[in-house]
Amino acid sequence: MSGKGNEMESGLETKFCRLGEDIVLRDGAVIEGYASLFGASDQGGDVVQAGAYAASLARLAAEGRQVKMLWQHDPSQPIGVWDEVREDERGLFVKGRILDTVEKGREAAALVAAGAIDGLSIGYRTRRAVKNDKGQRLLTELELWEVSLVTFPMQPSARVGRKGETPDADAAWRELAAAFDAARLEMARG
Repeated sequence: MSGKGNEMESGLETKFCRLGEDIVLRDGAVIEGYASLFGASDQGGDVVQAGAYAASLARLAAEGRQVKMLWQHDPSQPIGVWDEVREDERGLFVKGRILDTVEKGREAAALVAAGAIDGLSIGYRTRRAVKNDKGQRLLTELELWEVSLVTFPMQPSARVGRKGETPDADAAWRELAAAFDAARLEMARG
């Protein structure tokens, strides 16, 4: 789902990141990498700007709360914990553990390890955004709520990878996912 008009029932927007490298799954449960990259346009024309998460992450830390790790943006299905969520010059870095003590967590870890699930998506509310001359929405402040493992990322290479896998190993699957995403977006606009 794009953040443009396709909002979850909770009012949260979702955005899939375009990863330049894989998010790595280690030891069957630990994942780390980037959930969002700065300056990368998604299929809906949104671009997250550097610093967009800073205020939200500071607020969460001050309140002693954490960004949630969910399955498919479903708030009733937490599947693990993000132990580290931080901004750097590249984007929003996440590192966490899929919990094998939770049934859906075991399923998610198995699906990621098999390559059947390979997408990440953020759930957020837009606090500040502006449009540029290309019609893109530049997201300058976001209230981050969750980072989910998902089936079809909005951007074809927004992927969770298996350790040692090259980003182009599954190009055909990414193209198929992109076709599904384009069709889903078109249906949502209709």
